[in-house]
Amino acid sequence: MIAVILSFTDDPARLELRPRHRELLGEMHEQGLLVAAGPFADQSGALLLFETDDVAEVKTALARDPYYGAPGVQIVTIQPWTVVTGAV
Repeated sequence: MIAVILSFTDDPARLELRPRHRELLGEMHEQGLLVAAGPFADQSGALLLFETDDVAEVKTALARDPYYGAPGVQIVTIQPWTVVTGAV
């Protein structure tokens, strides 16, 4: 599994791209690549969990979405993650 953590600012440019971004997240979920995604409660960023161990595959998926290059959106980390207890 791959975890992606994003950081947000208040720049309104990202909000203009958010509807299409959420559509693309839905498509990745339907394809089985994306397990879950959503913003932190304080809107400071978001967490995305991908059902793959291939970082290159995740980077390719992110590159298709202009949201990740928008002002106000920063990819903080793309990190392999192992579930030890529980299930996602």
